[in-house]
Amino acid sequence: MKFKRSEELYKEGLVHLVGAVNSPVRAFTSVGGNPLFIKKGHGSKITDVDGNEYIDLVLSYGPMILGHRHRKVRRGVAKALRSGYSFGASTENEIILAKIVCDAFPGMDKVRFVNSGTEAVISGVRLARSFTGKDKIIKFAGCYHGHQDSLLVAAGSGLATLSLPGSKGVPEGAVKNTLIATYNDLESVKVHFEEHDDIAGVIIEPICGNMGVVIPQNKFLVELKEYLKSKGALLIADEVMTGFRSKFGGAQELLGVEADITCLGKVIGGGFPVGAYGARNEIMEEVAPLGGMYQAGTLSGNPIAMAGGISTLTELKRQNPYDQFNDTAATIETILLETAKKYNVDLVVNRFGSMMNPFFTKGKVTNFEEAQTSDIKKFAIFFWAMIKNGVFLPPSQFEAWFLSSAISKRDIKKIAVAVDKAMLAVSKM
Repeated sequence: MKFKRSEELYKEGLVHLVGAVNSPVRAFTSVGGNPLFIKKGHGSKITDVDGNEYIDLVLSYGPMILGHRHRKVRRGVAKALRSGYSFGASTENEIILAKIVCDAFPGMDKVRFVNSGTEAVISGVRLARSFTGKDKIIKFAGCYHGHQDSLLVAAGSGLATLSLPGSKGVPEGAVKNTLIATYNDLESVKVHFEEHDDIAGVIIEPICGNMGVVIPQNKFLVELKEYLKSKGALLIADEVMTGFRSKFGGAQELLGVEADITCLGKVIGGGFPVGAYGARNEIMEEVAPLGGMYQAGTLSGNPIAMAGGISTLTELKRQNPYDQFNDTAATIETILLETAKKYNVDLVVNRFGSMMNPFFTKGKVTNFEEAQTSDIKKFAIFFWAMIKNGVFLPPSQFEAWFLSSAISKRDIKKIAVAVDKAMLAVSKM
């Protein structure tokens, strides 16, 4: 494969874009080399500016669950475009999408649409504080909840990729009410409650996707929710990444938990900028104009994003691809593990629904500390070998892979060939 045009665009982008990118992980910092520039996508595949085609396992980090440019989504968005782009006023589609989302989450009576997952989490945390009258929030090391100041500490994903402990520009005062616990360790949560009496709640990714895919162990979430209830604190589920990816609704339901506040994004806009937070009536009535917690946005409920979301979720419910996702993920897991064994490469694979990823390490990965034992040099070799054999992966050991319902048996065979060549390359380190 040749990447000449991507290299040219990278150099051009350095002039007026920060690092030639608009989100740090796109810079390929942890895998080396220049970032790729994508020209188009269709179905399970994307094509870069040099004409190289890839099976896409990034899928815009989740939202393209039906694949790229699905005809029904295109049709719904095209219809909305004919009526206008943005009005700063209410439209009927906001009501339609709100009903679809609320019906999919038990315990969610009302929802407020925003413009991104970060914005949804900012609002969800503010809502928890408003409802409880308390200030402190517990988060888990390795969980990433957007780039808001108060939660940009001990985050995974981009910060782990760039080997940064936090972020410059975040004052100490911004994180003074943020407490850090260890994922899958309830005792680490209890310690904070023993030391503080002003904890509003705990925010968690039900299935972590920003330290790689990490799954709750031994009814961790169930016990966490029961404990929080006994303390009068709220459980905030950040399902920006997991929403609608393991079932039509949230991962929390599959795990036997009903969050007090749920934050969403990605899939519910069908690839357009959108986020949302929702809860039962007594909590959502804290939000203006019903209550005193202020949150607003001119583009919130944007008609184009609403149309994309309605079309995507309607088709997703019709397809019901979740058994297919599990089967495909299991097949790819087997391919990865058997090929790693063939070439004597240490590998662990975590998966849940349509999310998965391998860790280049020996032991189990159940928290951020264990995820960091992964050999990122091996991942970088694996990544580029997969790219050169036509499979597009997130350029970070600490990001989840995603599946779309457009992936075919032929795609899986091509993935198997690419994995074999990539593992061979890793074994030669």
